[in-house]
Amino acid sequence: MPEVLLSKQDGVAVIVVHNPEVKNGLTPEMGRQLAALCDDIDTDESIGAAVVQGAEGSFCSGADRRRWNPSGDQAEDTAFKESGAVYSAFKRVGELKVPSVAAVRGAAVGAGMNLMLATDLRIVADNARILAGFLRINLHPGGGFFTLAGRTAGREATAALGLFSAEIAGPRAKEIGLAWDSVPDDQVEQQAFDLARAAAQDPELAREAVRSFRTELGPPAIGWDAALHFERGTQMWSQRRRANL
Repeated sequence: MPEVLLSKQDGVAVIVVHNPEVKNGLTPEMGRQLAALCDDIDTDESIGAAVVQGAEGSFCSGADRRRWNPSGDQAEDTAFKESGAVYSAFKRVGELKVPSVAAVRGAAVGAGMNLMLATDLRIVADNARILAGFLRINLHPGGGFFTLAGRTAGREATAALGLFSAEIAGPRAKEIGLAWDSVPDDQVEQQAFDLARAAAQDPELAREAVRSFRTELGPPAIGWDAALHFERGTQMWSQRRRANL
Protein backbone atom coordinates (compact mmCIF):
# COMPACT_ATOMS: atom_id res chain seq x y z
CA MET A 1 0.00 0.00 0.00
CA PRO A 2 1.46 3.42 -0.93
CA GLU A 3 2.06 5.39 2.26
CA VAL A 4 4.44 7.63 4.14
CA LEU A 5 5.84 6.32 7.42
CA LEU A 6 7.24 8.15 10.44
CA SER A 7 9.50 6.94 13.24
CA LYS A 8 11.36 8.86 15.96
CA GLN A 9 14.67 8.06 17.60
CA ASP A 10 17.24 10.12 19.51
CA GLY A 11 15.38 13.34 18.74
CA VAL A 12 15.33 12.60 15.00
CA ALA A 13 12.17 12.08 12.96
CA VAL A 14 12.67 9.66 10.06
CA ILE A 15 10.18 10.03 7.21
CA VAL A 16 10.03 7.11 4.78
CA VAL A 17 8.31 7.40 1.40
CA HIS A 18 6.91 3.90 0.87
CA ASN A 19 5.60 2.89 -2.54
CA PRO A 20 8.23 0.37 -3.68
CA GLU A 21 6.23 -1.02 -6.61
CA VAL A 22 7.00 2.21 -8.49
CA LYS A 23 10.26 3.16 -6.76
CA ASN A 24 8.37 5.27 -4.24
CA GLY A 25 6.42 7.40 -6.68
CA LEU A 26 4.14 9.84 -4.89
CA THR A 27 0.35 9.70 -4.95
CA PRO A 28 -1.88 12.60 -3.85
CA GLU A 29 -2.80 10.63 -0.73
CA MET A 30 0.88 10.21 0.11
CA GLY A 31 1.32 13.94 -0.34
CA ARG A 32 -1.39 14.61 2.21
CA GLN A 33 0.11 12.03 4.59
CA LEU A 34 3.52 13.64 4.27
CA ALA A 35 2.12 17.08 5.09
CA ALA A 36 0.31 15.68 8.13
CA LEU A 37 3.49 13.98 9.39
CA CYS A 38 5.33 17.28 9.08
CA ASP A 39 2.66 18.82 11.32
CA ASP A 40 3.30 16.02 13.83
CA ILE A 41 7.05 16.70 13.78
CA ASP A 42 6.60 20.43 14.23
CA THR A 43 4.41 20.03 17.31
CA ASP A 44 6.74 17.49 18.96
CA GLU A 45 9.29 19.70 20.68
CA SER A 46 11.50 16.71 21.50
CA ILE A 47 12.37 16.46 17.80
CA GLY A 48 15.34 18.51 16.64
CA ALA A 49 15.95 17.22 13.10
CA ALA A 50 14.39 15.10 10.36
CA VAL A 51 15.62 12.63 7.74
CA VAL A 52 13.66 12.01 4.54
CA GLN A 53 14.33 8.76 2.72
CA GLY A 54 12.68 6.19 0.47
CA ALA A 55 11.86 2.56 1.10
CA GLU A 56 13.84 -0.38 -0.21
CA GLY A 57 16.86 1.46 -1.54
CA SER A 58 15.23 4.08 -3.75
CA PHE A 59 14.40 7.67 -2.87
CA CYS A 60 11.48 8.78 -5.06
CA SER A 61 10.79 8.32 -8.78
CA GLY A 62 8.44 11.31 -8.99
CA ALA A 63 4.67 11.11 -9.32
CA ASP A 64 3.05 7.66 -9.34
CA ARG A 65 1.97 7.51 -12.97
CA ARG A 66 -0.68 4.95 -12.19
CA ARG A 67 -2.52 7.91 -10.65
CA TRP A 68 -1.21 10.70 -12.86
CA ASN A 69 -1.88 10.95 -16.57
CA PRO A 70 0.43 13.65 -17.98
CA SER A 71 -1.59 13.68 -21.20
CA GLY A 72 -4.83 14.39 -19.36
CA ASP A 73 -6.37 17.77 -18.60
CA GLN A 74 -4.28 18.97 -15.68
CA ALA A 75 -6.46 22.08 -15.30
CA GLU A 76 -9.52 19.92 -14.56
CA ASP A 77 -10.52 20.47 -10.94
CA THR A 78 -9.73 17.03 -9.50
CA ALA A 79 -6.46 16.66 -11.42
CA PHE A 80 -5.39 20.18 -10.41
CA LYS A 81 -6.05 19.49 -6.73
CA GLU A 82 -4.32 16.11 -6.81
CA SER A 83 -1.11 17.49 -8.33
CA GLY A 84 -1.35 20.34 -5.83
CA ALA A 85 -1.35 17.81 -2.98
CA VAL A 86 2.00 16.46 -4.22
CA TYR A 87 3.50 19.93 -4.71
CA SER A 88 2.29 21.05 -1.28
CA ALA A 89 3.91 18.01 0.32
CA PHE A 90 7.48 18.81 -0.59
CA LYS A 91 6.87 22.48 0.10
CA ARG A 92 5.72 21.41 3.56
CA VAL A 93 8.97 19.45 4.01
CA GLY A 94 10.86 22.63 3.18
CA GLU A 95 8.92 24.45 5.90
CA LEU A 96 9.65 21.97 8.69
CA LYS A 97 10.62 23.73 11.89
CA VAL A 98 13.65 21.46 12.26
CA PRO A 99 16.75 20.96 10.06
CA SER A 100 16.16 18.26 7.46
CA VAL A 101 18.44 15.86 5.59
CA ALA A 102 17.58 13.83 2.49
CA ALA A 103 19.10 10.33 2.35
CA VAL A 104 19.13 9.67 -1.39
CA ARG A 105 19.59 6.15 -2.71
CA GLY A 106 18.53 4.88 -6.10
CA ALA A 107 16.37 7.28 -8.08
CA ALA A 108 15.49 10.90 -7.36
CA VAL A 109 13.56 11.86 -10.47
CA GLY A 110 11.11 14.66 -11.30
CA ALA A 111 8.98 15.43 -8.27
CA GLY A 112 11.32 13.13 -6.33
CA MET A 113 14.17 15.49 -7.12
CA ASN A 114 12.04 18.38 -5.87
CA LEU A 115 11.46 16.46 -2.63
CA MET A 116 15.21 15.93 -2.29
CA LEU A 117 15.87 19.63 -2.89
CA ALA A 118 13.22 20.69 -0.37
CA THR A 119 15.43 19.52 2.50
CA ASP A 120 18.24 21.57 4.03
CA LEU A 121 21.00 19.05 3.26
CA ARG A 122 21.51 15.99 1.09
CA ILE A 123 23.56 12.81 1.45
CA VAL A 124 23.50 10.83 -1.80
CA ALA A 125 24.69 7.42 -2.89
CA ASP A 126 27.61 7.23 -5.28
CA ASN A 127 25.37 5.32 -7.68
CA ALA A 128 22.24 7.45 -7.19
CA ARG A 129 20.34 8.50 -10.31
CA ILE A 130 19.46 12.20 -10.04
CA LEU A 131 17.38 13.59 -12.87
CA ALA A 132 14.83 16.36 -13.27
CA GLY A 133 13.70 14.84 -16.54
CA PHE A 134 10.71 17.06 -17.19
CA LEU A 135 11.70 18.13 -20.70
CA ARG A 136 12.54 14.53 -21.60
CA ILE A 137 8.83 13.76 -21.39
CA ASN A 138 7.78 17.06 -22.98
CA LEU A 139 6.74 18.75 -19.75
CA HIS A 140 7.62 22.08 -18.26
CA PRO A 141 9.26 21.70 -14.81
CA GLY A 142 6.85 22.02 -11.89
CA GLY A 143 6.84 22.49 -8.17
CA GLY A 144 9.24 25.42 -8.22
CA PHE A 145 12.09 23.30 -9.56
CA PHE A 146 14.21 26.19 -10.85
CA THR A 147 14.05 28.01 -7.52
CA LEU A 148 14.83 24.85 -5.54
CA ALA A 149 17.77 23.83 -7.72
CA GLY A 150 19.07 27.35 -8.17
CA ARG A 151 19.34 28.05 -4.46
CA THR A 152 21.33 24.83 -4.02
CA ALA A 153 23.53 24.34 -7.07
CA GLY A 154 23.44 27.72 -8.82
CA ARG A 155 22.46 28.89 -12.29
CA GLU A 156 24.77 26.74 -14.43
CA ALA A 157 23.86 23.43 -12.81
CA THR A 158 20.18 24.35 -12.74
CA ALA A 159 20.26 25.04 -16.47
CA ALA A 160 21.96 21.70 -17.16
CA LEU A 161 19.49 19.79 -15.01
CA GLY A 162 16.27 21.65 -15.80
CA LEU A 163 16.74 22.86 -19.39
CA PHE A 164 19.03 20.21 -20.84
CA SER A 165 17.87 17.16 -18.83
CA ALA A 166 21.34 16.28 -17.57
CA GLU A 167 21.42 13.19 -15.38
CA ILE A 168 24.01 12.94 -12.63
CA ALA A 169 25.17 10.48 -9.98
CA GLY A 170 26.33 11.12 -6.44
CA PRO A 171 29.93 12.29 -7.02
CA ARG A 172 28.83 14.89 -9.56
CA ALA A 173 26.02 16.05 -7.25
CA LYS A 174 28.60 16.67 -4.54
CA GLU A 175 30.96 18.38 -6.98
CA ILE A 176 28.37 20.94 -8.10
CA GLY A 177 27.04 21.60 -4.59
CA LEU A 178 23.77 19.73 -4.98
CA ALA A 179 24.71 17.42 -2.11
CA TRP A 180 26.91 17.63 0.97
CA ASP A 181 28.43 14.20 0.48
CA SER A 182 28.40 11.19 -1.82
CA VAL A 183 29.01 7.84 -0.14
CA PRO A 184 28.57 4.13 -0.89
CA ASP A 185 24.93 3.13 -1.12
CA ASP A 186 24.90 1.13 2.11
CA GLN A 187 26.18 4.11 4.13
CA VAL A 188 23.73 6.80 2.99
CA GLU A 189 20.97 6.43 5.54
CA GLN A 190 23.29 6.02 8.52
CA GLN A 191 25.33 9.08 7.58
CA ALA A 192 22.18 11.16 7.13
CA PHE A 193 20.88 9.99 10.50
CA ASP A 194 24.18 10.74 12.24
CA LEU A 195 24.14 14.30 10.90
CA ALA A 196 20.54 14.75 11.96
CA ARG A 197 21.25 13.36 15.41
CA ALA A 198 24.03 15.91 15.92
CA ALA A 199 21.59 18.76 15.24
CA ALA A 200 18.90 17.11 17.37
CA GLN A 201 20.99 17.17 20.56
CA ASP A 202 19.42 20.56 21.32
CA PRO A 203 16.02 20.64 19.61
CA GLU A 204 15.11 24.15 20.71
CA LEU A 205 18.36 25.63 19.44
CA ALA A 206 18.16 23.61 16.20
CA ARG A 207 14.74 25.09 15.47
CA GLU A 208 15.96 28.64 16.03
CA ALA A 209 19.10 28.07 13.96
CA VAL A 210 17.28 26.63 10.96
CA ARG A 211 14.80 29.52 11.01
CA SER A 212 17.72 31.95 10.74
CA PHE A 213 19.42 29.81 8.09
CA ARG A 214 16.41 29.82 5.77
CA THR A 215 15.52 33.46 6.33
CA GLU A 216 19.05 34.64 5.58
CA LEU A 217 19.77 32.43 2.58
CA GLY A 218 16.32 32.59 1.03
CA PRO A 219 15.50 32.75 -1.72
CA PRO A 220 15.46 35.67 -1.63
CA ALA A 221 18.57 36.07 0.49
CA ILE A 222 19.09 39.07 2.73
CA GLY A 223 22.18 41.27 2.93
CA TRP A 224 24.97 40.83 5.46
CA ASP A 225 24.05 43.93 7.47
CA ALA A 226 20.44 42.83 7.77
CA ALA A 227 21.57 39.30 8.66
CA LEU A 228 23.77 40.62 11.45
CA HIS A 229 20.84 42.41 13.05
CA PHE A 230 18.46 39.53 12.38
CA GLU A 231 20.74 37.03 14.13
CA ARG A 232 21.71 39.20 17.08
CA GLY A 233 18.60 38.80 19.21
CA THR A 234 18.52 35.03 18.82
CA GLN A 235 22.23 34.76 19.51
CA MET A 236 21.83 36.74 22.75
CA TRP A 237 18.96 34.43 23.71
CA SER A 238 21.20 31.40 23.10
CA GLN A 239 24.03 32.91 25.16
CA ARG A 240 21.77 33.56 28.14
CA ARG A 241 20.24 30.12 27.77
CA ARG A 242 23.68 28.46 27.53
CA ALA A 243 24.80 30.06 30.79
CA ASN A 244 21.88 28.35 32.53
CA LEU A 245 22.37 24.86 31.07
